[in-house]
Amino acid sequence: MKEFTKKHINSLKPSATLAINEKSKKLKDDGKKIFNFGFGQSPFPVPDQIISALKNNAFKKEYLPVQGLKDLRDAIAKYINKKTNNLFSHEDIIIGPGSKQLMFLLQLGFDGEFIFPKGSWVSYEPQAIIAKNKVHWLETFKEDNWFPKPEVLEKKIKDLENKNLILYLNSPNNPSGGICKNLKGIADVLKKHNVIVMSDEIYTELQFDGKYDSISKFYPEGTIISSGLSKWCGAGGWRLGFFIIPEKLKTILDITKILSSESISSVTTPIQYAAVEAFTKDYSEYLNKTRNILSSVGNYVYKNLKSNKVLITPPQGGFYLMPEFLNSKFKTSAEMCDDILNNFGVALLPGSDFGFDKDRMFARLSFTDFNGELFLNNINGSKNLDDAIIKKYAPNVVEGTNRLNKWVQGI
Repeated sequence: MKEFTKKHINSLKPSATLAINEKSKKLKDDGKKIFNFGFGQSPFPVPDQIISALKNNAFKKEYLPVQGLKDLRDAIAKYINKKTNNLFSHEDIIIGPGSKQLMFLLQLGFDGEFIFPKGSWVSYEPQAIIAKNKVHWLETFKEDNWFPKPEVLEKKIKDLENKNLILYLNSPNNPSGGICKNLKGIADVLKKHNVIVMSDEIYTELQFDGKYDSISKFYPEGTIISSGLSKWCGAGGWRLGFFIIPEKLKTILDITKILSSESISSVTTPIQYAAVEAFTKDYSEYLNKTRNILSSVGNYVYKNLKSNKVLITPPQGGFYLMPEFLNSKFKTSAEMCDDILNNFGVALLPGSDFGFDKDRMFARLSFTDFNGELFLNNINGSKNLDDAIIKKYAPNVVEGTNRLNKWVQGI
């Protein structure tokens, strides 16, 4: 049969996170009890005021500028400047249908190569493959929360001398749930060698200590900030993200606008108007509650899963944990995760999807399989959430953890 697809993308598979969600749904439809620890979607509802803003603007049907609604870009600039002590303006910002699409346009437009720390989001590398970009994986270590060690990063950069480079950095991290404690050290290396950093800050509002740590505080002129509504606001399906690209990198902003004009046109108009509400009003009470819940549920899983057979670090932000199972029964982490799903009904993603070697038995665990609206409506923002509350409002997480422990006992 004649081939109609490009050879360099024939090896690609559907996004691992979306694929595990669809597989879990199919197994549930077939009558199996599945604990969906594989898909990283916020369990919480979008705040009512933001939903009202969407309803109030639903009649607006005109195309907006490619770069995005100016009022929204103004709101985001003020929001991020307050968090990071920077001086970005609306002219530095572009709105996209989710930050994922903007990252893809960055891959298409950037003339250079990419450095990904081992323990990076599943879609970074496939996007690079589609765009025919060269990727360099960077070794990371548990003592650094799986973030780049500055001296290891500098050696990698020196090995790639005279190349345009972008480092991707995601804190709090997907897949590990850790936060980067040495942003300044990393920034110093990048600044010294004139390397750009794409700072994926989609989970930063969900840092459990309530801080907003951004590498742009130390290297604003070389940092592309990526974020959006999907994680902190619970609006993943609304598909609204943004890039902040500093003046020094204006050529990247310009080419991203051109690529957007030829692919996206503009982000849905009512969504952009509703997002103005999200970035101008105070949602600290909502965020304090959601952080409290996520921290409590994540730490419940952590303390009940860690053992002499499971290496795991406590979660510090976002939705995830990254256990490493100490066994020699399986050849690959993908084979291990298939066994867990098929025999115990717990859906996980293998560490190999995140850049780790296939023979290291890492898995990404998302602890969001609970009714976030019910949980939110039944707790106090500052209340200590004990095990009894977690068992009441996150029963799937509790039972899924128990099943995972039963699987561990057999390895």
